[in-house]
Amino acid sequence: MKLSNMITAVDTHAGTPMRVITGGVVDLPGTTIFEKMKWLQTEGDELRRRMLREPRGYPAMCCNLILPPSHPEADAGFIIMEQTEYPAMSGGNTIAVATVLLETGMLPMQEPMTELLLESPAGLIPIRAECSQGKVTQVIFQNVPAFAIHIDAELNVPHLGKTKVDVAWGGMFYVIAEAKQFDLKLTPQNGAKIAQIGEMLRSAASEQLPVEHPDNLPCHSSGCSP
Repeated sequence: MKLSNMITAVDTHAGTPMRVITGGVVDLPGTTIFEKMKWLQTEGDELRRRMLREPRGYPAMCCNLILPPSHPEADAGFIIMEQTEYPAMSGGNTIAVATVLLETGMLPMQEPMTELLLESPAGLIPIRAECSQGKVTQVIFQNVPAFAIHIDAELNVPHLGKTKVDVAWGGMFYVIAEAKQFDLKLTPQNGAKIAQIGEMLRSAASEQLPVEHPDNLPCHSSGCSP
């Protein structure tokens, strides 16, 4: 990976703080956005650490790298970098990237609606951005096709016992469980408990229900979300 003397970025907020790198990354090996993501993950992780760790970043922040697309129909490509992983697709990060591309003039803005096609590591993401007075006011996107890997699979979760879960793909692999199994109501007051149980489910699923995308996206322990 070649870096210029200065990396330029725009900070946004789309549910969580999201930084979008707009310049300074001169080159990235790979013929597809997915291949570039895998190279960055294994060989160029310095960039993620530099952008997300102190003093430039902080724990809540995500970062995105805008790249030329590899697909002939796409308007731009992007790679998502988070604190612990490289998600193949993320809704909030997609919104941030589309907003920065249009509001900075990297791609032309058409009011009241601009349509884009972005290339994520997971595939092509159609975008419809509502625009007014040079600003993006709303972003609508179509995610990659979702599908289930496991339905009503049984997990043996320490301290929880046997638990029924589904595992589905929607840009990442997600573990889904009915809260009633844990006598738990989804309320703000139970936020800490929900997060704790979610991490327990994720950890157990990574060990007991290994999954792999039918094309090229294996799921390791850090790549499955509760």
